[in-house]
Amino acid sequence: MHSHETYTQNFSIIVQLILVLPFMISFITYIVAVILSNKHKKQWPYFRTIFWILGHICAIVTLIGPLAELTHVNFSAHMIGHLLLGMLAPILIALAAPITLLLRSIPVEMARRISCILRNSYFSFVRNPIIASILNVGGLWLLYTTPLFNMMHESSLLFILIHIHIFLAGFLFTIAFIYIDPTPHQLSHVFRSIVLLVALTAHSILSKHIYAHPPNHVPTEQAELGAMIMYYGGDAIEIGLVYLLFYQWFKRTRSSIFTMAVSSR
Repeated sequence: MHSHETYTQNFSIIVQLILVLPFMISFITYIVAVILSNKHKKQWPYFRTIFWILGHICAIVTLIGPLAELTHVNFSAHMIGHLLLGMLAPILIALAAPITLLLRSIPVEMARRISCILRNSYFSFVRNPIIASILNVGGLWLLYTTPLFNMMHESSLLFILIHIHIFLAGFLFTIAFIYIDPTPHQLSHVFRSIVLLVALTAHSILSKHIYAHPPNHVPTEQAELGAMIMYYGGDAIEIGLVYLLFYQWFKRTRSSIFTMAVSSR
C-alpha cells in the first residue's frame, strides 16, 4: 500500500508503544482488582478473567509486533487487524464485566460516585444503539470511502487517534446491544435487535463497496481479499454478538414467564 520508507518514517516503535500502553495498564489493573476482590468477596468467575486476557491479546497483537507492522503495508492484514481490534477484542473485553469488577473492588462511597457518573445523560446518549452504530459503522464508512485511510498512514498522530477510535467505538457498539455490566436506562430487546440488524447490514454493504471500489493506493487483489475477510470474518464475529443478544432476551423472557406463573398461583 505504501513504500517502505513511508512506513519506517510513520510507524515507529514509539507509535506502537503509545497504542499498547493503555491495554497493558488496563490488563494489569484488572488482574490486581481480581486479586483484591477475591480476598474480601466470593471468587470472581474465572471465565471472565479469561475473556479479559483473550480480548487484550487480540488488541495487542494488532498494535505491536509482526501483524501490526504488516497491517501498515498490506490491506488484507489491515483488515484482519480491524476484525481483532474493532470487533473481537471489544466483545471479549465486554464479557469480562470490567465495570462490575471495578465497583466491587473499590470503597462503597467511590463505587456510588462512579455509578452516578455512569447514569449521566452523556453516557446514556453515546450508549444508545443508534449513536453507537453511527460512531462505529459510520466511522468505518468514513475511513474507507474518503482520503482519511491514506492520511492515516502519513500521520502518526492520525494513525493513533483512528486506532483508538476503532477500539472505543467497537466497545461502545458492543455494550450498546449486550448488557453485561450494570446498565442504566436499558432499552428493549426488540429495539436493540432492529438497530443491530441495520448496523450489521451497513457493515456488510461496506465490505462489498471496498471489494468493488478499493481505497486509493490499495492494490485490487489486496482490496478484494481484505473485503472478503471483512465480510466473512465480520459475519462470524457478528453471529456471536447476535447470539449473546438473543440469549439474554431468552433468559429475560423465561424469567418473566416464570415470575408470572408463580404469581398467578
